[in-house]
Amino acid sequence: MTIPLYVRYIFFALGLVLVAIDGASVVGTLIVPRSAGGRLMVWVDRANHAWFEMITSPLTDYQRRDRVLAAEAATLLIFQLVAWLVVAYLGFTLLLWPFVPSFSDALDTAGPGLWFIGDSAAHGWGERLVQYAAGFFGLVTVTLQIAYLPTLYSAFNRRETDIALLNARAGVPSWGPELLARTHYALGSGQSTIGTLPDFYEQWERWAADIAESHTTYLPLVRFRSPRPLSSWVTALLSVLDSAAMYLAVAPEAAPTVPARLCLRSGFQCFGDIARALGTTVPEDPDASMGISLTYDDFLKGIAHLRKVDFPIERDPADAWPDFLGWRVNYEQAAYSVAMSVHAVPALWSGPRKHKVEQIAPFRPLPGRPGGYHPPRGRLAKGRSARPAKEPTQPTASPTDNPPEPHQQH
Repeated sequence: MTIPLYVRYIFFALGLVLVAIDGASVVGTLIVPRSAGGRLMVWVDRANHAWFEMITSPLTDYQRRDRVLAAEAATLLIFQLVAWLVVAYLGFTLLLWPFVPSFSDALDTAGPGLWFIGDSAAHGWGERLVQYAAGFFGLVTVTLQIAYLPTLYSAFNRRETDIALLNARAGVPSWGPELLARTHYALGSGQSTIGTLPDFYEQWERWAADIAESHTTYLPLVRFRSPRPLSSWVTALLSVLDSAAMYLAVAPEAAPTVPARLCLRSGFQCFGDIARALGTTVPEDPDASMGISLTYDDFLKGIAHLRKVDFPIERDPADAWPDFLGWRVNYEQAAYSVAMSVHAVPALWSGPRKHKVEQIAPFRPLPGRPGGYHPPRGRLAKGRSARPAKEPTQPTASPTDNPPEPHQQH
């Protein structure tokens, strides 16, 4: 069947559109310093993520699921390059169709130009021009992708360095009350290091800003998992924000007000930007009247954990709860959304997951081990990675002690 020439020129226009969209995606993803990759890379990310969701759905053990998901980011980078080259191949094939006898000839002519393999059969000026453009496009795409990898891994290493330093402060997996308790306890030295928190919050304010910029510009970074299975950039930032919110709520006079508030603001902007980049709808200005998922009983357990190390608490928990709620409402929904999307380690206070898992308490130093306890290498027993710390007990309260109503948004 012979296809009329005017029909081929219609497909020529379609090929031009495909090449333009593909080129804009390559430039927006690999060169433009902002989230400008377009819908093509969003679809690739969603397809890749759906594939890993499917193959990990039968796995009930978090450790095994984490090992499989560790390959998700690398697979996304490969699919990203393949998607660009396939769309370009189809686009340049349609551009060649009006200049060659058949569609199969167009495929054979576009291939050597784009992949740099085989012999070129192009003869006319139109064929050669399109083939040279295909060759240039393929070379630039592959070169930019190779140059893109050091940028990704540099940002990843920068992110993980601060997370590794946090593990000694906030436990593994990280938890906000644990961070405050360990900082005050100071490894049993007898001298509280709570005075280091202002500098600490300033450091994490910059860290959150860096993550917001890099992880929205280079979306595959969101899928890169920490080297240790019980560490995660999501739960790390969440624990820092919870510690700042809790400190401001229970000890407003002693808390470093300005550094803690700035850290909180940078943190909830980071979670919000990344959640929206992943396609989740989260409000820019959450309403405090909606409340939070974390319960008042959970908050009391955090208070009880602070009291074990005689943390200086200035307010009754019932009075501190509305302030804590007012801070947490700003970032909880976005943080839980990101944690669920990337299958972050189910740390305490980190929200639900798509697969039913129990939240894991941080591993704490054993007697005579000031450096802390680390789970052994190799496959861990199902349902536990090492000996977890006992859950903090809830303080005694009368049956009439109900959580107060949230009073304001910060």
